Amino acid sequence: MADPTGDPFVLRAASGQAALRPSPYGPTNVWSYNGSVPGPEIRVRQGDRIRVLAQNGLNEGTTIHWHGIRTPNAMDGVPFLTQDPIPAAGDFLYEFDALDAGTFWYHPHQRSSEQVGRGLYGPLIVEEVDPIRVDRDLTWMLDDWRMTRAGQLSDDFGNRHDAMHGGRIGNFVTINGEIPERISVQSGERIRLRLINAANARIFGLDFGDFEPVVVALDGQPVTPHAPDGGVVVIGPAMRVDLVIDMTGKPGEAVTVTDVFYEGLEYRLVDLVYGPDRLRDSVPDWSMDLPPNPLAEPDMASAARHQIVFNGGMMGQMMMGSGMGSMMDQMREGNMWFINGEAATGHMMDPLLVLPQGTSHVFEMDNRTAWHHPIHFHGHSFRVIARNGQPTRYREWQDTVLMAPEERVEIAFAADNPGDWMFHCHILEHQAAGMMGVIRVEPGTTKT
Repeated sequence: MADPTGDPFVLRAASGQAALRPSPYGPTNVWSYNGSVPGPEIRVRQGDRIRVLAQNGLNEGTTIHWHGIRTPNAMDGVPFLTQDPIPAAGDFLYEFDALDAGTFWYHPHQRSSEQVGRGLYGPLIVEEVDPIRVDRDLTWMLDDWRMTRAGQLSDDFGNRHDAMHGGRIGNFVTINGEIPERISVQSGERIRLRLINAANARIFGLDFGDFEPVVVALDGQPVTPHAPDGGVVVIGPAMRVDLVIDMTGKPGEAVTVTDVFYEGLEYRLVDLVYGPDRLRDSVPDWSMDLPPNPLAEPDMASAARHQIVFNGGMMGQMMMGSGMGSMMDQMREGNMWFINGEAATGHMMDPLLVLPQGTSHVFEMDNRTAWHHPIHFHGHSFRVIARNGQPTRYREWQDTVLMAPEERVEIAFAADNPGDWMFHCHILEHQAAGMMGVIRVEPGTTKT
């Protein structure tokens, strides 16, 4: 894919079927890319030119958003903001350079709660020029599906109850479009496991049992290698976590990976089963430090600070003061979630903030709701610098930060990518019900 003159990679969105559940169940009607769920893995090297021809075989408009990877604004795939939707039977050429190595993904940004919820997504992997050494590089796209007893997707997309609460949570969970019983591993091997949460709303909290996973990247960006808090890998919708896991068990043993995020709703995700052979006797001493990506460091001394308050949903605090009446009016119009007192409605949105290109900023974000929100900023990565007033240990780069109920999170970034960029909750039902806005990075005003 590095050859800019060659034919682009074709991604065709269309309705089809997928064997999401094992036999004896029949296939499930889905929407998918190139006939598979997930869509095909696009794997390139850092610095390559990515050229993808999106073809729309659906009977409605669609787009492709390249989640987490920095693109020019015109390639961001947001309908009515960066491009017109691709019409039925139409196509659109996406073309951009892979500036950053890491684990990313792609999905529509048009009616995304239904289009993503029906299966339109796939992995985008950008390999480092000098990657860390492992025996195997695995990608797990995690998703959940709300299925009827007949094994078809429930048609209740966008219902008010989901929108006002935690979003559309499904009743079946898949890894790479299947419900696997077991995944084979080898005693002594080192695996790089790339986790991508493609679910509309489900947050995963993975407990790897006897394994000691090491987090080496978050949202595609390298982080100081560390054990996850409490031994559980928490990954909100749209987020990615790269793990390095050493298979330290004995041939023939098995370890269960459990999802423990929702109290009382824990379940077995999959068993990792050791084969009969042993690859090596001791844990390799290879480095787990990934090379940094070329991200602009925010200048904390000059950074402007902005307060951003999230409101809405059931059981949340309302904003007191002048915004209150406006929010009540908007709720009567069917909006349920608000950023600084405003719900995103219609296509042409006035920006929440206008930031001169080249300036640094801190967003002081306050979740005044009773629900989690994975907050995603397009076109940029940001450092998560504080939670509830306490500095973070790793100042991790992310593009989607999971905010707990009533939590305050500070993020810092350099506004270096010009254009109108989406800023929204990636629980797709919350986004559709108003928790979405635009941050404008104004070109031509660059400060040195």
